[in-house]
Amino acid sequence: MASLFHCTASKLSSAQPLRHALLRKNLAAISAFFSTSSSQSAIKNVMVIGSGLMGAGIAQVAAATNHQVTMVDQTNAILTKSMRSIEKSLDRVAKKKFKDDAEGGNKFVADTLGRITITTEPNTAIGDTDLLIEAIVENMRTKHKLFTDLDNAAPSHTIFASNTSSLPIREIASVTKRKDKFGGLHFFNPVPMMKLVEVVRTPETTDDTFDALFQFSKELGKVPVSCKDTPGFVVNRLLVPYIMEAVRMLERGDASARDIDTAMKLGAGYPMGPMELADYVGLDTTKFIIDGWHEEYPDVPLFEPSEILNDLVARNKLGRKTGEGFYKYD
Repeated sequence: MASLFHCTASKLSSAQPLRHALLRKNLAAISAFFSTSSSQSAIKNVMVIGSGLMGAGIAQVAAATNHQVTMVDQTNAILTKSMRSIEKSLDRVAKKKFKDDAEGGNKFVADTLGRITITTEPNTAIGDTDLLIEAIVENMRTKHKLFTDLDNAAPSHTIFASNTSSLPIREIASVTKRKDKFGGLHFFNPVPMMKLVEVVRTPETTDDTFDALFQFSKELGKVPVSCKDTPGFVVNRLLVPYIMEAVRMLERGDASARDIDTAMKLGAGYPMGPMELADYVGLDTTKFIIDGWHEEYPDVPLFEPSEILNDLVARNKLGRKTGEGFYKYD
């Protein structure tokens, strides 16, 4: 028994150097694999197409979280105006974040602005882009033209994302050759304040692409939620039919706009009633979304258009932004 143990121990002892060598080799390979994977999926350079409220907000939060950002729009005048808006927004953030440190606040603003480059020529600036986020007008033809052009110019590793709130991601991506690297990143207005991001995947979106978008949202300090490419994703899919049901109650004469809003605020604890919310969002925006869904899904009763809504929009009574919608505003 002793000799057997001694023999076994001897074999184990002689095997140790070999095992250690193999272990070191395997660890090096594993380390290299994860290092390569993380470097491939890390998003450092971001291009934002569109510098309106949403695009400028996305550019701001990306730059504030140490991403290099290129913001694109049609003219330098538009871009200059957007940069001024971003600077004002950053000043407000700095006053809260660096309450007792004016120097730190000034540095935060300067450093963030320094990470944003503006251009009217995305095709020539896209070379190092890891993630492209589109935040332009909600028009499928316009989005198709944009993504067709950029698909040809962008590096193969670049992930494309749309900030659309209502159009199908899969249809937007259909004109590209990178459907596997295409997803939705739906931010909420105002972007610097609102924590939620809906991360939308199509059947073609790979796990690597989705994970990169999800992680990027976290890096921005947001709370991402996952959603399939369904009409309106999560929030608008629930919110717009809710607004439309309230409008239909008004159409039927079941209750007044004021009473509907009061009931939902006091009975359901909502901060704003559905009619007030529709005026805040913009009646044209609500109509655009519901019309698009109705065209795509004509047999779904929740997506039926509204005569009252159509009439208000036709008379340019779009809510708060025009001074009148379901309510009048001073």
